Formats: sequence, structure tokens, C-alpha cells
Amino acid sequence: MTGNPEKAKTSWIKILLILAAVFGAGAVFAGLFNVGLAYTNTTEFCTGCHTMQIPSGELKESEHYSNTSGVHAGCADCHVPKEFFPKMVAKIIAAKDVWHEIIGTIDTPEKYEAYRWKMANRVWAKMKATDSRECRSCHSFEHMDLSSQSRSARNRHGRAPDEGKTCIDCHKGVAHEEPDEPEEEETEGAS
Repeated sequence: MTGNPEKAKTSWIKILLILAAVFGAGAVFAGLFNVGLAYTNTTEFCTGCHTMQIPSGELKESEHYSNTSGVHAGCADCHVPKEFFPKMVAKIIAAKDVWHEIIGTIDTPEKYEAYRWKMANRVWAKMKATDSRECRSCHSFEHMDLSSQSRSARNRHGRAPDEGKTCIDCHKGVAHEEPDEPEEEETEGAS
């Protein structure tokens, strides 16, 4: 006994329509996801919160923002990896910034300065752990014209790879004010 060929044809058409709808919905989701991801990587988005006005002002005063060559680096260029999975991890971790915006952790210049050392060290540790991955998306030892650098820079950049140094080892405070290390609080009972 064979099945109804018309019914089988209708079943296949339904399956193909469902697959096309799923594929279409996936394509729309992927497109919207990428648009949202790109938007959250803009400097305007990053500095839209009140608490980011201090680092925004510092960035605008730096060579990374405005320089003679016209090369411009925004927030995401230094703080968000280019590769997909590290980027997703960075975005998830960045959710803490939204939380701290809500609770007002650094909502005044005084609070910001009180936390600056801690925030900077977190970023520096991340950069050190990734061998300054985000810096290297624009800068690399292999492509540096050492002959056009000052003698000091030429010597340091020439030795850095052999010494296991990465960008952040020497270039802290490039786009933002480098914080002063806080003095250790005296322990109770110390004279």
C-alpha cells in the first residue's frame, strides 16, 4: 500500500516552508544582533553614561583621539577584542559597568578618582594577560619603523619582544590619565 502522493508533496512543502521561516528568522536575528553589537562598540554609546564623561574627556585630549596622521581610536578599539568569542566575554563582563552606573559607584568626580586606581589596574591586568591584544590590532613590533623613533623608543621597542614585554608594560596612561598609586594605609598600632 502506497501513501497519497499529493499528501506527501504537501508535507514536503510544509517542511520546506518551516525551514525557510526558521532560516529567515535566524538571518534577521543575526543581522539585528550584529547591528546592536556594532552600536554598542561606538564611542558615543560607551561615553553616553554620565560616569564616562571623565574618561571621555581624557580620550579626547589624547593622541589616540586626534593626531597629525588622522588615525583615530575609539573606546572599543582599546577595550573590546575583535574576535567573536573574546568580544562576547568582554560584553558580558561590561554588564557590571551598567550595574555600577545604576548604583552610582563612580557618579561624581571624587568617586571616580577614588576608584581610578582599581579600574586602571583591572584594565592593565586584562591587557597584560592578552599580550596587549587590542593594542596590537593597530600596533605591532614587526611593522614598527624603529629608525624613525627616538633613540630611547627604538632601544626599548627593539628589546621588548626578547624581554617578553607587551605594550601595557610601558604605555600605561596613553589614552587616559594614569592614576597615582595610592599610599598604603597605615595598619592600626603602627607608629
